[in-house]
Amino acid sequence: MKKKSKKLPTFKSEDEERQFWDTHDATDYFDFSKGQLSDADSLHGGFKPVTIRFSSQQLELIRRIATKMDVGYQSLIKVWLDERLL
Repeated sequence: MKKKSKKLPTFKSEDEERQFWDTHDATDYFDFSKGQLSDADSLHGGFKPVTIRFSSQQLELIRRIATKMDVGYQSLIKVWLDERLL
């Protein structure tokens, strides 16, 4: 017989959620019985890690621009590459 999942509470902060999961079991709140294993490419959208070397000045400028745009600097670099390549 399938166990009924408990209703997940609404959290006011990440700290409150962290404290909750420190004392509760996720299997009481989620049904993992239908979960499927997946290969790493599908988990990461088929992305491959690469190493690109930037000067300190370039990286600092990219990070400042990303901060002003409220995005991660790596995400910003990917957007710029997509704009140029696609």
